[in-house]
Amino acid sequence: MKNILLILIVTGCLIACTGNPSHKKTEMDKFVDNLLSQMTLEEKIGQLNLLSMWFDTTGPRMSRDVEQKVKDGLVGGVFNFWTPKAVRKLQDMVLTQTRLKIPLLVGYDVIHGHRTIYPIPIGLAATWDTEMIERIAVAVADEATADGLQWTFSPMVDIARDPRWGRVSEGAGEDPFLGAEIAKAMVRGYEQGDLSRPTSIMSCVKHFALYGAAEGGRDYNTTDMSHLRMYNEYLPPYEAAVKAGASSIMTSFNEIDGVPATGNRWLLTELLRNQWGFDGFVVTDWTAIYEMEDHGVGDRAKVTELSINAGVDMDMVSEYMIEELPALVKAGRVKESTIDAACRRILAAKYKLGLFDDPYRGISDERAKKQIMSADKLALSKEAALKSIVLLKNDKKTLPLDASKKIAFIGPLVKNQRTLLGNWAAAGDWEQIMTLWDALENKYAGAKFLYAQGCHLVEDGYIRRMTDQQNGNVIDDRPAQQLIAEAVQTARQADVVVAVLGEAYDMSGEAASRSNINLLDNQKALLKALKETGKPVALVLINGRPLTLQWEHDNIDAILETWLPGMRGGEAIVDILFGDANPSGKITMTFPRSVGQIPIYYNHKSTGRPFNNDSKFTVKYIDTENSPLYPFGYGLSYTQFTYSDVRLSDSTLTDGGNITASITLTNSGDRTGEEIVQFYVRDLVGSITRPVKELKGFQRIALNAGESKQVTFSITPELLKFYNADLKWTAEPGDFLVFIGKNSDVENNARFTLK
Repeated sequence: MKNILLILIVTGCLIACTGNPSHKKTEMDKFVDNLLSQMTLEEKIGQLNLLSMWFDTTGPRMSRDVEQKVKDGLVGGVFNFWTPKAVRKLQDMVLTQTRLKIPLLVGYDVIHGHRTIYPIPIGLAATWDTEMIERIAVAVADEATADGLQWTFSPMVDIARDPRWGRVSEGAGEDPFLGAEIAKAMVRGYEQGDLSRPTSIMSCVKHFALYGAAEGGRDYNTTDMSHLRMYNEYLPPYEAAVKAGASSIMTSFNEIDGVPATGNRWLLTELLRNQWGFDGFVVTDWTAIYEMEDHGVGDRAKVTELSINAGVDMDMVSEYMIEELPALVKAGRVKESTIDAACRRILAAKYKLGLFDDPYRGISDERAKKQIMSADKLALSKEAALKSIVLLKNDKKTLPLDASKKIAFIGPLVKNQRTLLGNWAAAGDWEQIMTLWDALENKYAGAKFLYAQGCHLVEDGYIRRMTDQQNGNVIDDRPAQQLIAEAVQTARQADVVVAVLGEAYDMSGEAASRSNINLLDNQKALLKALKETGKPVALVLINGRPLTLQWEHDNIDAILETWLPGMRGGEAIVDILFGDANPSGKITMTFPRSVGQIPIYYNHKSTGRPFNNDSKFTVKYIDTENSPLYPFGYGLSYTQFTYSDVRLSDSTLTDGGNITASITLTNSGDRTGEEIVQFYVRDLVGSITRPVKELKGFQRIALNAGESKQVTFSITPELLKFYNADLKWTAEPGDFLVFIGKNSDVENNARFTLK
């Protein structure tokens, strides 16, 4: 059926596009040109306005003011709004009550799932399984679009080296190479190379740029760094996402070179568009234009002028653009052609999404019922949770557990539903979660499992005000010592104790920075009391960031990091605990021994006085070790993997050539397992100082007990390139070391020369 909307706008102008991409682009340009020619200045500015909607107990709601702006053509998109019924109602309003009938963009923060919730992104990163991450993005797009969405504010690709920052939970960690690979996988999965497919969703890469380097780990704080560090260490994931085809970019809250990102023309035009060739649109983060006033760069008119002239195309929530731009154009401070360019990019995105052909984009209650929380998506959620779990310690083979033994499960997270779901859980329903305890009872009916709460999840009044009831906890007003005494009595009846502790779901994520990242005092008091019983203790962590675990590492027999594992997390944890699955995750952020080591990351530079334990006058602390508690890439298994020496196919690499580095990996234990083999390079001499190691490749290898496999990595001059002092992308001749091993602390290496 021919689209009535197109006939109303450009009768006879547009026919169904077929053929090659250039033909489609030509037709899109003609369509957008025609539509722009009919729009008033106010209507063009209206397309740049993004407003938030909301739900309450009666369903989706719109304020009278927003409704009127939609009818007046002064809204280009809405977010925090979904379901086929709600979206259809909104688009109906556009088609029947606006002059030009331009469909709205409908977006939402679908960060690690829409209704089916997967592990938080730092947990997904710990899988090092980019193929699975891409499958998850495809599944998320399928589910979200079935529920009426066209746009997700994901992936977050900010490099983060300070675990005090709460939003480390939303990203891939500290490494630009791994971060870039995950960014590409997510963009490919969301957009699927064709936004017109009803199962694809438009991605929005955030936060551009450098947001993860906020000073002191405090959200929204200042960021300041050299361009060399930007280009070599922080920008690669953003650029990779752009090259993978990301259709939109979100600005960050921080400043860059003294100018807020949302008003930074160098960032949004010179770098993003001119250097990288980005042709999508740029949207601000929530009220970021408004907030530039508090940065101190001007009044409301000035910050609006700065943002549109810098390259911002869409204003999230502040509405400064619709309020200030008409007068700014009249005064000559903003050219109407600048507004035309921004509006054109918004209209092009809607065209690519197929909204002018079908404003409803194939949504239906039947499709939503079939796709939302379907069996395959739930199975994928469990697969991801299993692969994300990291075994940090396992002395005396405390794990896996023996179900025939008497086991005490103790802690406030044993029976907690909400925290498993994690922060930014979109439209996920925590009441549908199977807790760890439910999973135990479901799988091992009649087993000798004991339970005690042990402590409140949060005792500290400053933090507790935002936890217990929101977390779905049963409120227990008994004093802390009474809870601990009950837990100790329970533990003494058991053969082994499993303590399930960590963070409430909202202790990480946006606006959830922590000055200390240890287990809370009340939880540590419980853990110490359990240790004093003399029973073997395994600690299961459910949390959203790396923690400082020095005491736990020194005193607890086994430690399992499960992150905030999503909808099937309880079942996945049980499978790992009892050995039905073998842990294979590896951390993607360094775990410090104490907060005093932060920032701490593996790919640091050397100094003129490199660390040496035998000398005082070297780069080190006098009160703790230099080394982290757990290095980047670290993770254990229930089996053992043995690496051969590194072998090179040649000791010399020439321009345009290729050599291979390989090892033989052997599963020398007694269980089937998967190992993430990591490949690092060190450039020994450069025109600028170079990192002590840089990740350049990784492979996830599955081996049966006793099985061996050769694992090979290709080395080309392109792989060795970096930005030099002139910000030129180059590989310099000289000597290099290649490392292949189980984490970034690997010493297994070989040497070659680039000529």
